[in-house]
Amino acid sequence: MDGRNRNKLRGFTLVELLVVIAIIGSLMGLLLPAVQRAREAARRTQCSNRLRQLGLGLAQYESVRKHFPAGYQSHATSDGTVPAGVYVDAVTWDAGPGWGWASRLLPYLEQAPIYDRLSQPTPIWHADNRSLVAKNLPELLCPSSSGPQDLVQVVDEAEDWYAPEGDQALLLGRSHYVASHGQESCWSEAGASLSTTVFTNIYDSLTKTVVVNGDASRVADGPFYRNSKTRISQVTDGLSNTIFLGEHSSALSDKSWAGVVPGARVFPRLHTPENGADAAGTLVLVHAGPSGGELDITGFPIIHPVNFPTYHVGQMFAEHPGGGNVLLGDGSVQFYSEDMSLFLFAELSSMNEHEPIGEWQ
Repeated sequence: MDGRNRNKLRGFTLVELLVVIAIIGSLMGLLLPAVQRAREAARRTQCSNRLRQLGLGLAQYESVRKHFPAGYQSHATSDGTVPAGVYVDAVTWDAGPGWGWASRLLPYLEQAPIYDRLSQPTPIWHADNRSLVAKNLPELLCPSSSGPQDLVQVVDEAEDWYAPEGDQALLLGRSHYVASHGQESCWSEAGASLSTTVFTNIYDSLTKTVVVNGDASRVADGPFYRNSKTRISQVTDGLSNTIFLGEHSSALSDKSWAGVVPGARVFPRLHTPENGADAAGTLVLVHAGPSGGELDITGFPIIHPVNFPTYHVGQMFAEHPGGGNVLLGDGSVQFYSEDMSLFLFAELSSMNEHEPIGEWQ
């Protein structure tokens, strides 16, 4: 074999190499989105499974106690006064101990060692509880959330660190799952002895005025609220037609499994002209709207389903493409599109309003 033939067998030409690189690049461009979709599908499934486990925990809790856990526990008051030694927020009438719905489910989430060590008669911010509530639990985190993954630092209305009756910052374990207060909200000033407006007919924007007197059950139409003890018999719209839990990514705002700290505030990370900081109840609860007789500029009741671009700290928000997972009262997990009917989402959020489910689909 002469020299010319040996040179021809040495390898690719520059043009051929560039062509091969271009082909590999094109293949990578085609495969990468598919890989990303597969990864997100796995994360969404994992999130769905975690909500399903929470549903099983709720069912077991109800089986033992004959009611579902409170949205959060607060010392009851009808006029804003509480016994000496009990801390109360003068604006919302939220008071200790503050334990949230998820903290009551710890024994059913393989977290009994933490639950057993909690000093439950004392508030969540008590020295005996601080190291226990400052834990992130995998069972309460969605793998698709791109927001902060560290502990939640409790803040006040000036967004400075805050702790009732304490001189050290209070840190709480994070949660990406929230409980449904229904259509109406009952936190901030509405939680105190003030008259507030609620909807009696969301389709015709009919309202009435009620006096709360510290009793959130006079406003709430969902299964979880301050000091709630919802029984299955009270979910007259049907368990399969009522949203119990849903997602709230920390990309929008902080939520905690431990509960509510009276006087704290929750701030949004995503901003629109229609949102801002809200009361401590939104550390564990969200609502669907319409609430408080609020109408938008067109006269339409304000409803915010999953991922609605108002970006309220009191709404459901997920980072799965196209929508988010919700848990219904019967224990089933559904994926709700962010483009679903506003009225349908409101209908599914209330537990006893007797709206005709699906009329607005």
